[in-house]
Amino acid sequence: MIQLTIIKINDYGPWTLTLGSDREHQLQILQASLYKEVQQLFSEKNCLAFLNIADEFFVLTNGLSLDGHLEIQKKLEKLFDLKLSMSIGYGKTPFDANLKAYEGKQTEVILNLDHNIYGFVNGEAEDEVTIMHFDIEGITSKRKTKSPYEISSTIFKLYATMSEYFLNKKSMAFFLGGDNFMIISNKDAKETAKKFIDTTKENLGIVLNCGIGRGKTAREAAKLATKSLDTIREIRDSGKEKPEIYETSCI
Repeated sequence: MIQLTIIKINDYGPWTLTLGSDREHQLQILQASLYKEVQQLFSEKNCLAFLNIADEFFVLTNGLSLDGHLEIQKKLEKLFDLKLSMSIGYGKTPFDANLKAYEGKQTEVILNLDHNIYGFVNGEAEDEVTIMHFDIEGITSKRKTKSPYEISSTIFKLYATMSEYFLNKKSMAFFLGGDNFMIISNKDAKETAKKFIDTTKENLGIVLNCGIGRGKTAREAAKLATKSLDTIREIRDSGKEKPEIYETSCI
């Protein structure tokens, strides 16, 4: 079971207009500061935040109770003047958890009215999180012949393809920066990753590496996914034939 929390700035659009036309630099500073605090506070509780759009975040919150959410929400309210809402959901797939969180907000299933927390908290103690960590093979060599902007364009094209592909698998893809992506995945991660790697190689001419991690919390799964990706690099650098996919689990 996956638990997901969606954090959103309330009435963000109308509020931005109160800042006047010379506001974009202020908004970028605010968004960066908010993301920093959201990631910091949730990671301390073994969760992991992903930037969706600048006024919205998805947080993988397996194992985090309503009280844990409330504690973080109170700290965020002290740090920022803006009102934030949290919508919590859970499901058998990451996308289903997203839908459950969305349902909780839309139908106003209130968990804490004073602090704008909605949705459904997963009461199950034993959970499993699966995360894939992708990077692009040979991206450094491409920088010798392509400008930074051309590289970015290629990466965003890949991200669009990745997002659509994994959405159809009821998984959720996020761009981390550089040439790194993480997928909140289902249990069939290895099979799904193999098909995506083959498709990307054939259609886009891009070779990917994929580390898979399985754990009971988001941070544990992400750590193991990154460890798996590091293992692929180590095998490659040793001169041996590298695997495209490597999996590490503590479940």
